Amino acid sequence: MKKKEDRPKNNSFTLFLGCTVPVRALNYEIASRKVAEALDIRFNDIPDFSCCGYPVKSISHHAYLLMAARNLALAEAKGHPICTLCSSCCGSLTEANHELQEDKNLRKRINEDLYRWVGMRYEGEVRVQHLTRILHQEIGVRKISEKVQSDLSSLRVAPHYGCHYTKPSAIYEKLEDPENPKSLDELIRATGAQSLSYEDKLSCCGGGVLAIDEQVALGMAQRKLEHIQAKKADAIVLICPFCSVMYESNQKKIEKVFEKEYKLPVLYYPQLLGLALGIEPDELGLKMNRIRTTDLVKKALRRPA
Repeated sequence: MKKKEDRPKNNSFTLFLGCTVPVRALNYEIASRKVAEALDIRFNDIPDFSCCGYPVKSISHHAYLLMAARNLALAEAKGHPICTLCSSCCGSLTEANHELQEDKNLRKRINEDLYRWVGMRYEGEVRVQHLTRILHQEIGVRKISEKVQSDLSSLRVAPHYGCHYTKPSAIYEKLEDPENPKSLDELIRATGAQSLSYEDKLSCCGGGVLAIDEQVALGMAQRKLEHIQAKKADAIVLICPFCSVMYESNQKKIEKVFEKEYKLPVLYYPQLLGLALGIEPDELGLKMNRIRTTDLVKKALRRPA
């Protein structure tokens, strides 16, 4: 199937929030919108967007594709590529897009149901990108560095890529090596902060098994927190709301279960970038972070106690 070239014009994107961000990561959305404004990225909102389909994928592949196709069709009608904040949403929509573009018969069956139930058609002419990819590829590390206003060189931060940001690599056109990704590290360094390497850097946060075996999930997150603490990191920086559920929302539970203390602030990358761009902490939703960021902000911005 011939794909329509849909590179963003004037850096305009349709923002797909998914289910988790509005409910559990409003600070991520707030920071992303502020950073987008500072970098001349324009977000268009579609109130009719629904779940990406990921939660039902293992139960009904057809239902998953229908849910994804509906969202893709809504974005197609607006004429802008999709920007996601959640790595799972990005993977879900990108994989469905890829599968439906490659299989004409499958696309026909999905469109028949899509039209019958909601009066819509999916054409396969929209692209899906994670915000981090947009920052890295469309805006670029150099331009971000040039816009930095605050010196964050004192900050030592540990990047967490998560599982869905680079895999499966085929659907992401092999943009970077999934076993040795560098984009988040490069974006962190663009802010002036130090990006740390640490043991098990690419390991899963544990969120994928949280509903099945909480102890296993907490253990996976705890090991990573242990390795990050050993590097004397000031914060962990991530790009997915569900990873935050493990490292931030469950951090106190992890401390209680494993009789350890971490008190490790967890930042979404746009929050770190926002600080570097000179945006006030309150405008980046930092007061909404569950692990206090007061000391981190004082260190980053050299503010008095």
